[in-house]
Amino acid sequence: MRVTEIQTDYDLVVIGGGLVGASFACMAAQAMAKAMSRESPRILVTEAIASLQSSTSFDARSTALSFGSQQIYRGLGLWDALAQNATPITKIHVSDRGHFGAVRMDSEELGVEALGQVVENQHLGVVLTGALEQAPAIDYLCPASITALTPAPQGMQVEVSMPDGCTSRVRAGLVVLADGGKSPLTAALGIASQVTRYEQSAVIANVAFSDAHRWVAYERFTDTGPLAVLPLSSAQGEGRGALVWTVPTHDAEAMLSMSDDEFLAGLQQRFGYRLGTFTRVGSRAVYPLSLSTASEQVRPGLVLLGNVAHTLHPVAGQGLNLALRDAEALARVLREAMAAGQAPGAMAVLQQYVQCQQRDQSATIHFSHYMTRLFSSTHPALVWARKFGLFSIDLIPPFKREFARQAMGLADRMARRA
Repeated sequence: MRVTEIQTDYDLVVIGGGLVGASFACMAAQAMAKAMSRESPRILVTEAIASLQSSTSFDARSTALSFGSQQIYRGLGLWDALAQNATPITKIHVSDRGHFGAVRMDSEELGVEALGQVVENQHLGVVLTGALEQAPAIDYLCPASITALTPAPQGMQVEVSMPDGCTSRVRAGLVVLADGGKSPLTAALGIASQVTRYEQSAVIANVAFSDAHRWVAYERFTDTGPLAVLPLSSAQGEGRGALVWTVPTHDAEAMLSMSDDEFLAGLQQRFGYRLGTFTRVGSRAVYPLSLSTASEQVRPGLVLLGNVAHTLHPVAGQGLNLALRDAEALARVLREAMAAGQAPGAMAVLQQYVQCQQRDQSATIHFSHYMTRLFSSTHPALVWARKFGLFSIDLIPPFKREFARQAMGLADRMARRA
């Protein structure tokens, strides 16, 4: 529930009420309640930025949720609310511009209703904020900022700057830091990150086109880098999609200053005519791209979650989906530990979480990193390698099934549950 005053002692403090932090808090409330049969968990979620109201516009930004992430939200009882503004992905088409070979995935072939869902970020935020406000075990404090984290016996001491300007100190059995990739708290704690800069930037915009998208998500590798168009609900009768276009950083700013006609002509040239003619582009934004991994994901009483732990290249849309799998695994480990009488912030418990997710994180990070390297190169040997790879994936059923399971966010979850 939303609060203006907080307690002095919590089992769990989640710093950051964005998509990852809010999702994890809901998972943790559910998991910890099962472990604490005689009492309710005490959870505090703090968020520095006041939440936005949902609105519909051509330019609304969106996120692609994998089939696995959809199942996570279904387990939390939130999917029905999210589905009201979700656009299904029933097919995925992966191609390499100027070269033969493609990968085609179809939900019918895989026996699922959709391979994933595209949901506008504001709607995701409204549903998750509503869940925080309705959960009796959660104290949701927004806006509020964290000014200091200090190790304490059996957890951490958290210094909270309240909306009225006063400062409160809270003891937490466990702190989960989920405040984004530019967290000032990691620097204060001396947690470094290993950063690989791609010398690329993502140009983000919504586009309209003349043909219906038919719920197909396109990932096209071009001479400038990966280019994705995700299906969105129509706007004013126009077919609409979410564009993520990777370009060299030195070209990115120039693309912002192009006229709409110039921008659409360049997009048409690199994407082709699978969606007919591009007719409109909305507001554009540019984000520099890098791979960033924290040198430490856990300390006694502390876990890093989401972009603060690992920030990925947007190729294949793996970032948020990996973070949700991390959150699900952490909630499960906490439930099992607390049911066994272990403290949630004990290092042995948190190391178990790291070991549980190590394979999934490593595979997903390497997949996105090397896909970026492979498909951004014009070296003839790599061109032939990826052409052969795309043909192999599309024509050999076991390869295609494994590729689909990775894209749907199911491979590691299924292995853990086997």
